[in-house]
Amino acid sequence: MLAATIAAVTLSVLVHYEGLLYLSRRLARPEGTRRIKVLYAIFGTICLHITEIWIFGLFYWTLLQWPACGHLGGEAVVHLFDAVYFSATTYSTLGYGDIAPVGPIRFLAGTESLIGLVMITWSASFTYLEMEKFWRQS
Repeated sequence: MLAATIAAVTLSVLVHYEGLLYLSRRLARPEGTRRIKVLYAIFGTICLHITEIWIFGLFYWTLLQWPACGHLGGEAVVHLFDAVYFSATTYSTLGYGDIAPVGPIRFLAGTESLIGLVMITWSASFTYLEMEKFWRQS
């Protein structure tokens, strides 16, 4: 479980870092209106979060194939989309409602909520800094 958690966290952080770096470089280009650039930044960060939710969802789905890793309690059946849904509620720190982790997989879930919080605030900081550049140019 520890190795899977480290792998999911590492992959998510790298995706987020590289994604924000790519967005930053694209936004620095002189062509394009400010409005389009702001929308590009917002939709780009949303796509990064969705990608990271899917990363964790795929890890859950894979780990749930082994009973020793635990299971998702509640109404969940072990389908890929259930794992991604669970990942989205965990990543966004929405909390557990109809599906909750049971067993060792709780470690991955607890870590994902921390990572989601960090990534969302990182995106908010990035968006603020990009908007600040646009406001200065006005």
